[in-house]
Amino acid sequence: MNWSWDVIFDNLPKLINGAWLTLELVVISGLIGVMLSLPLALMRVSKRRWVQAFPFAYIFFFRGTPLLIQIFLVYYGASQFDVIKESALWPILREPYWCAIITFALHTAAYIAELLRGAIQSIPKGELEAGKALGMSYPLMLRRIILPRAFGIMMPSYGNEVILMLKGSALASTITLLDLTGMARTVIARTYTPLEIFLAAGVIYLIISAVIIALFRFLERRFNRHQHWPNEKPKDLDAQL
Repeated sequence: MNWSWDVIFDNLPKLINGAWLTLELVVISGLIGVMLSLPLALMRVSKRRWVQAFPFAYIFFFRGTPLLIQIFLVYYGASQFDVIKESALWPILREPYWCAIITFALHTAAYIAELLRGAIQSIPKGELEAGKALGMSYPLMLRRIILPRAFGIMMPSYGNEVILMLKGSALASTITLLDLTGMARTVIARTYTPLEIFLAAGVIYLIISAVIIALFRFLERRFNRHQHWPNEKPKDLDAQL
């Protein structure tokens, strides 16, 4: 077997361009997914059964079906309905870029909503009772207690979800998008060097994953900074004792 470093370096700019598209898909869909997950999670923790019904069905569908099928349903399924083709949404739904973002956003929203639901329900009741004792309204408790604590609790799991979405974004290449995987396949079809190009793409994925892991570790410390106070006693307190 003849290993060629030149083919990697010659096509590295193309792979980097594909990596930028991958980052766009993950970041944009992730932000939309977070916004969608908030109302879904709050509906899931509601005590009313009829309020829980829609988010339960939504989460069950998107967690229970493969991401590839969801992409095909959005990209190929939308064109099957004349109502959609004649609507104002068609300029968006006919583009593979936006179909991928919509699918990824809907998919990750289901997972984030379930993570957020579990985090909200795991907040110690004493903290909520303290907020009520201070006369806080429910919206104020959401802003100052519930959501900050829930995000801190779910941050490690959410970081794993973003990594999974990064890897799942490779499926965007199935609908003609030249993301990192799609660009790698295009280069391989021209150079016939699958081992070198896929290895280079894998290394780029690893670098992106390392950056995401470092970012979420920082966010975890930020949201849970109250748990990381130094254990040493203040010097003036030692002097008093």
